[in-house]
Amino acid sequence: MKFGPADLGSFLRRPDPAIAAALCYGPDAGLARERALLLARAVVPDLGDPFRSAELSPAAVLADPALLFDEARQWSLTGGRRVISLRGAGDPLASLLKDLLAQAEGCVAFIVVEAGELSPRSALRRLFEESRSGAAIPCYPDSERDLLSLVRETLGAHAIRLSRDAQAYLLAHLGGDRLLTRCELEKLALYAGEGGAIALDEARAVVGDSAALSLDDAVLAAAEGDASGLQRALARVLEEGESPVSVLRALLRHFSRLHALFAEIASGKPAEAALRAARPLIFYKHMESWKRQLALWSEPRLREALAALDRAEFLMKQTGFPAESLLRDALLNAAQKARP
Repeated sequence: MKFGPADLGSFLRRPDPAIAAALCYGPDAGLARERALLLARAVVPDLGDPFRSAELSPAAVLADPALLFDEARQWSLTGGRRVISLRGAGDPLASLLKDLLAQAEGCVAFIVVEAGELSPRSALRRLFEESRSGAAIPCYPDSERDLLSLVRETLGAHAIRLSRDAQAYLLAHLGGDRLLTRCELEKLALYAGEGGAIALDEARAVVGDSAALSLDDAVLAAAEGDASGLQRALARVLEEGESPVSVLRALLRHFSRLHALFAEIASGKPAEAALRAARPLIFYKHMESWKRQLALWSEPRLREALAALDRAEFLMKQTGFPAESLLRDALLNAAQKARP
């Protein structure tokens, strides 16, 4: 069973008793971990309770398949539903979990499975998507809107005021991993103190680049048509663990903003004024690069580039083609369009 955004919140707070197991998977490992913990704690508030909570490794389960079945059918000595956590799962477990879900009526425990990025052809992903007693929960990097909500929610809980420049900086340098983002925001909140204020200098001093500054370098290089700079930056991005989907979406967001600026300029607003009025604010160190991009691109070519990037994202999600190869081709094609 697939879970969309509309139903996900209520399921995370109160898992359906008819669901025997849930799979949290995707390129954002931090978000997958966060959602797996939310599900587990919704059933067993104290995960340190040895009578109601257990964690198994894929290696142990593959070595002894009966182990998972025994745990799933075991009642808690102290009462209440048990939770079994299975982290680092992959397709080798698909057959075993298929047998478990086929006998879901005998499962008295709730199984929470955590995995990394799985292609649409993944046996494990397809199993949970198609099973009536299993739930598939995709975990992709935060969109700009989701990230903004998270920033406001976290800092707002401490009554911390955030300047526009600081907000723009946070949106540009957070978001690659949900848990890392939360850690950085909590660190910022601790620095500011209850009822404090954060300006750009404080944000830059405290918050590390969990979305990686090299991601900015890759996006800007693609937008400026700098193919050699793009190759170097993209290699660093992938070495740092950024997923191909999140890199592609970063360029999509960038080109969408650039396209919106062309619309502003076409309506009669001077380019300089459009850049300074952009929301979220453009990081001041990137302003000259944005000016060069406006000179390089045209609105029709931007529309073509956006369509090509949309197509590349579709291929990443719906086919078995290597994601990194699709990403490199998409970004290099975009860089070539910048300098026709």
